[in-house]
Amino acid sequence: MVTNRTFTMIKPDAVAQGHIGAILEKINAAGFKIVAMKYTQLSQRDAEAFYAVHAARPFFGELVAFMTRGPIVAAVLEKDNAVADFRTLIGATNPAEAAEGTLRKLFATSVGENAVHGSDSDANAAIEAAFHFSGREIF
Repeated sequence: MVTNRTFTMIKPDAVAQGHIGAILEKINAAGFKIVAMKYTQLSQRDAEAFYAVHAARPFFGELVAFMTRGPIVAAVLEKDNAVADFRTLIGATNPAEAAEGTLRKLFATSVGENAVHGSDSDANAAIEAAFHFSGREIF
């Protein structure tokens, strides 16, 4: 039975630092089921499309450059109240302000390189999951 789903990416900084396993372990320990996952790299076009909502912001170019500099792990997670619970698990965007034990407190190095993306709404979770996965790739 499908419950609530969210989308996440382990970003290039956390991948390069070897944190994939530790982050996935924390996700599993928090009760999330991984229903789709892939190790991939965003092209510039992909990153620009994924982050199009931020296109007018001054950090857009830096964001695209960061997200294309190395591989990511994209995943769809399932759990009741998935979006809100995952946002709690990842913590504040600024790791200095993130709660102890959150993914960003543990693995992020800065606001710009904050280790993990998490969808901010059910609607965006569906859009972001569909951006990275076809329907036959999600179980």
